[in-house]
Amino acid sequence: MPRIRTVLALTSLTSLTALLGACSPKAPPAGEVPKTARESPPPVTKAQAAAAVGTGKVTPPPPPDPREATLSEAVIELVEQKHLLREKVDDTLSKSAFTTYMDRLDSGKMFLLEADRAALARHADKIDDELRAGRLGLAHDGAAVFATRVAVVEKMVTEILATPMDFTNEEYLELDSKKVQPAPTEAALRDRWRQRLELEVLESTSSMEARLAAATAVKADPKAKADLKADADKAIAAVPTTPEAREIKAREDLAKTYAGRFARLRTPGPMDAAADVVNAVTAALDPHTDYLPPAAKANFDIAMSGSLEGIGARLQEKDHYIEVVEIVPGGASARQGGIDAGDTILAVENPGQPPVDVFDLPIDDVVKMIRGPKGTVVKLKLQKQAGAAEMVAITRDKIVIEETFARGAILTRKGRPAFGYINLPGFYGGRDPGQRRAGEDVAYLLGQMKAKKVAGVVLDLRSDGGGLLDEAVELTGALIDKGPVVEVQDYDHKREVLADTHEGEAYDGKLVVLVDRFSASASEIVAGALQDYRRAIIVGQSATTHGKGTVQTVIDLDRLTGGRIELGELKLTIQQFFRPGGSSTQRRGVVPDVVLPDPAGYIESGESTLDHAIAWSSIDKQQFTLWPWAWDGAALAKASALRVAKNATLTKVAGLTALLKTRQQDTRIPLQRTAWEARRKEQKAAIEAASPDLAKAPALYTVTIVADQFASAKPAAAKEPPPGATPPTPGAKPADGGGAAKVFDPSKTWRETLARDPWVDECLNILADAK
Repeated sequence: MPRIRTVLALTSLTSLTALLGACSPKAPPAGEVPKTARESPPPVTKAQAAAAVGTGKVTPPPPPDPREATLSEAVIELVEQKHLLREKVDDTLSKSAFTTYMDRLDSGKMFLLEADRAALARHADKIDDELRAGRLGLAHDGAAVFATRVAVVEKMVTEILATPMDFTNEEYLELDSKKVQPAPTEAALRDRWRQRLELEVLESTSSMEARLAAATAVKADPKAKADLKADADKAIAAVPTTPEAREIKAREDLAKTYAGRFARLRTPGPMDAAADVVNAVTAALDPHTDYLPPAAKANFDIAMSGSLEGIGARLQEKDHYIEVVEIVPGGASARQGGIDAGDTILAVENPGQPPVDVFDLPIDDVVKMIRGPKGTVVKLKLQKQAGAAEMVAITRDKIVIEETFARGAILTRKGRPAFGYINLPGFYGGRDPGQRRAGEDVAYLLGQMKAKKVAGVVLDLRSDGGGLLDEAVELTGALIDKGPVVEVQDYDHKREVLADTHEGEAYDGKLVVLVDRFSASASEIVAGALQDYRRAIIVGQSATTHGKGTVQTVIDLDRLTGGRIELGELKLTIQQFFRPGGSSTQRRGVVPDVVLPDPAGYIESGESTLDHAIAWSSIDKQQFTLWPWAWDGAALAKASALRVAKNATLTKVAGLTALLKTRQQDTRIPLQRTAWEARRKEQKAAIEAASPDLAKAPALYTVTIVADQFASAKPAAAKEPPPGATPPTPGAKPADGGGAAKVFDPSKTWRETLARDPWVDECLNILADAK
């Protein structure tokens, strides 16, 4: 057996798979990529595609890799003996894996014909036999069939883009591949591609016209600086002057882009075909068990080293592009703005080089293009979740490590007592000298707030995907006297109770824990335990947390060969955890006592949305003492709902979420130019009208930073100005006339955002209501 290396006692939803950057077809947290209603066109899967050329001549896929047999043997043994479910790899599992494999092979139904799928179906109940034989026939047959279809499609695309397009016909393109069937003939497949390409040309010409309008406005502005006018001249010169010429340019640009895409399909990795079948098998077990081939293993190792240079964003492959899974606190993207979790990277542009389309480009190559020396600029073309494509420039930098740690503040305003606030981005930790630990940092901040006699504390775990299990236990222990925090159970039903054994607590006052749909793993352990003890009021920015109640370990498969052959790693689900009350957070998450409007409610996420997610279960309740704080959850929820109904910002958030959710269901796109432009204009206006501008909202309270225990060498941070005060001008000189430039305050953006956060403000109202 290979050596088992436990990297995280509890893998995090938004962090672990974001760090892996490969293999999973869907996942916001820990090993899975959450589904969205939007398909990323056009649907091609690199790992399944083989080489093909525009002439129709097919380059055969690479022969079976000699490592296949060793890999297959290891996967069978580990899955059947060490996985939490210990399921037999048999015909039943094989059929489920086959469905997953086919869904990934041609997820958009843009390549394979009905007959191709039928031909591959002979493998449906034989994957288990192929694994045991060490020869994955489905992998190589699938790659060969796909290679043939790629050659056919490349020729189609070349021919379609060579002639003018007709945008006068009243027809529609269905973007949701689940609503369409595989093409029965090549003629039907060609028509499907024609419609897809017509939509892309419409989007491209519209983008040109928008750039032209913006540049013309700059030219006409008498206050515009000379350098901006020069840039405007270049932008105007780059856009053809007539609609016909813009259509020609759009087709020519697309032809170049697709030529590059098909060229990249000609060089699949030697283990790609096998990895896709193995991952179809692991996905049939649960969404967090993944095989990481050597290239993906390298990405994982880099991520686990803690080196987060570049733009400060965690990425993963999603469909055929690269998705931003998480914005790293303190990184360039977090400080400069413009990039959000959920954005899809379409292209990368470095200074002096043309933009590189990243369609089906391995994440290794994309990361290499995005990384670079501090101070240099990289431009990313992003597909926003609720809008059109945008080009964003980010100046590369090193991550401000301090901003990844727990931060505390005192929130005050006239007529209300002072409250404490702690934000915890993740459950970090380490035992080496100088390494900080989440539990210890939060306990220190709680002690400071207790000393200041605050009227209550808000512990903000929103978007906290988890981390180290020990830190979740320690943090909970800082808020209870003593007792069980979490119980874990493995595949043999062996259980272990992890408890706080230290008497006393760092803070014994009123407490709200604020969570959202992206709070997962360790966050759910803390929130669930504090809810069971009735120690805290759980307030949700969503109806439930993510619902990940399982633990993974990473197994080094290279040990099988003594390091002589690179096989990669297997991330395996080995345990499930349970709250002190006996309930699992798996699938169901933690249900808040008070629910507030969800700004991300239109996003399909959560463990329950993932295919083959392990079922919810429960065990016997542990013995523990309830916290002596009597509060009425129903009364608090009712009073909160009345306030929210009168809160213009939160009401607008609810309306925007409903609008975006409705929009995601509208997947039939008109291809008649006038209808397409009208739809686009109407959607843009509706979103702009419904979107609250939190950045321009007045401050709700004064924010005073609470220094952490490592702050002695840091410059003192300025306080947030009182509500209604005029904020200082960035870069302004001090009033004493000394001429010194304003000291950069890395906490400024955090403080300003916190001061205007309506969800935190409502948490303070709830704390004031709780007696």
